[in-house]
Amino acid sequence: MTYVITQGCIDVRDRACVDECPVDCIYEGARMLYIHPDECVDCGACEPVCPAEAIFYEDDLTSDRSEYLTVGAEVFASLGTPGGASSMTRPITDHPVVAAALPGVPSQER
Repeated sequence: MTYVITQGCIDVRDRACVDECPVDCIYEGARMLYIHPDECVDCGACEPVCPAEAIFYEDDLTSDRSEYLTVGAEVFASLGTPGGASSMTRPITDHPVVAAALPGVPSQER
């Protein structure tokens, strides 16, 4: 199991969760952050500090957010397991679902 960042994070870019993560598993994309499903240790430290309330435990995803479990997995399918976000020198490529999201639309409407 893992935590998942959902559509509420698109274009928010608050990094409180990154600062709180003890295992450096939250990676930055151009429009949102992503939790690496293989690096996450399910500690839950990221969830309460997210100002957008966009982070959920995998089992707690509602149907309107469930696609973000696949989004996260697909982002890292080609990237592999880099061993921590701080090892990255540039943002990772956003998933097509995130890249196609309309800017400025409130997260609950996405």
